[in-house]
Amino acid sequence: MAAPPAPPPSATATATATATPDRRHVRFAFVIGLLLVAGLVWGLWRLATADRSAWQQAGAEAAMNRTLGALPGQSDWTRWGAGLRWRLLGDLGPQVAPGCPGWLFYRDGLRPAAGEAVAAAAYARRLALMRHWAQVLRARGVQLVVATVPDKSRIEAAHLCGLPVSAAMQARLDDWQQRLAEAGVSQVDLRPALAALPQAYYRTDVHMAPAGAEAAADAIGRAALPMLGGPGTQRFDDQRGAAPEPRMGDLIVLAGLDRLPEGWRPALERFTPERIVPVASGGLLDAGPPAEVLLVGDSNGLRSEFPGRLGRQLGREVWTLSHDGGYFSGAMLAALAQQERWPASLKLVVWTFSELSLSLPLSADEARAAAAP
Repeated sequence: MAAPPAPPPSATATATATATPDRRHVRFAFVIGLLLVAGLVWGLWRLATADRSAWQQAGAEAAMNRTLGALPGQSDWTRWGAGLRWRLLGDLGPQVAPGCPGWLFYRDGLRPAAGEAVAAAAYARRLALMRHWAQVLRARGVQLVVATVPDKSRIEAAHLCGLPVSAAMQARLDDWQQRLAEAGVSQVDLRPALAALPQAYYRTDVHMAPAGAEAAADAIGRAALPMLGGPGTQRFDDQRGAAPEPRMGDLIVLAGLDRLPEGWRPALERFTPERIVPVASGGLLDAGPPAEVLLVGDSNGLRSEFPGRLGRQLGREVWTLSHDGGYFSGAMLAALAQQERWPASLKLVVWTFSELSLSLPLSADEARAAAAP
């Protein structure tokens, strides 16, 4: 019996390929499965090590987001995504608005963060808090002067390039000044002094630049000196750097672009570093003169050497309790909480905060203070 004919080469190759499947998809599926398992393990470990009290104090969704945090490398994706969005679209995210070339503005200074109805209600509560705190200070024999820092969008309006500004917020500062006068509270309107400058604010920051801080300190000093009986004798040393240095503005940080290279973020301004410090007049154990002036407020009282500039105008070292994020009342509430420890020498409280603070929703601490009898 004759043997069957051998299959053609093409048929043999086809049979071999069928018998030996391509396993490349197996390797791909293994890698995907490994990544899924790694993500599951990461999430379970974060949940197992989380502070469970946070889940009782906040909503489950917010607590879950805080607990899981960012996946490895996610911050880099977000950062470069923000840089690409700025390069291609000129977009700086939900909190920062680009004005004229090189100028950035904080959106909360342009319109109420939570709507005008919420802003108006919060403003009414703050008026009551202002009157109450003024009475508390009078009862202690301490004078009060209020210096509301105008929003950058008001003073640098020429650089908005069409950005819309809330008319209600613009009118609120005039009303606030009037209510202070009605309550018998001394105040300083910083608008004329700041508006007279070529540049009162940093281009990429919400705060006053050195020239603006100096003008504000000078205006407050002129109002405060009569309350103190004239200038003191404290001297100050102005320590300046040798040359201008680049400065990272907080609006660049808020837009998530601070860790990107040049070209992927707005250009940085350059300023000469400066420190204004009191000159010691005694020996190593000299504690200096007793505190007569207390500065309370938000970050405006900390930037551009403002405490030193104000102290230089007054001839007195200024006791500073301002802090970042204090807005309208954070520092004032903290200072009043420790008023029993205030020195008997204290004569004056200088209260500074940003104009936009008047329109923000009430903080939890403010709500508690407003509800207290």
